[in-house]
Amino acid sequence: MKVVFLVDVKGQGKKGELKDVSDGYARNFLFPRNLATEATADKINAIKLKEKAKAKQQAKEKEQAEENAKRLESLVVKVTAKAGTGGRLFGAITSAEISDALLSQYGIEIEKNKLIQAEPIKQFGSYEVKAKLGYEVTGTVNVLVTEQS
Repeated sequence: MKVVFLVDVKGQGKKGELKDVSDGYARNFLFPRNLATEATADKINAIKLKEKAKAKQQAKEKEQAEENAKRLESLVVKVTAKAGTGGRLFGAITSAEISDALLSQYGIEIEKNKLIQAEPIKQFGSYEVKAKLGYEVTGTVNVLVTEQS
């Protein structure tokens, strides 16, 4: 019997999944507990429509990530910091500061955990920081660290 799972059932299937199970298992376990429902033509078509919509959404998000990667290449994010003698910063420039600067200067929102720094930024200068934008798309954020006036 083909069933559509209404919730995740460990070892059997995930929510919204269409699967073939034995008649007794479906009637005696899944249906009484509202874990699954019988797969009718309407339900199968609804699942297919949801899968198409999800695929379309993922394609749109990947395209957006690629656009953001291209846009990031041409931008320079300016971060100001206090420093002591010799140009050494008090502390380091964190991913959170870079993320906040990106949002305030260009309106691009990238979570701090998506920014990958090879090493901490502890001096003035220009740096490149990798950004994981999702769907195996990475971009480069150019960061310019200047002295706070």
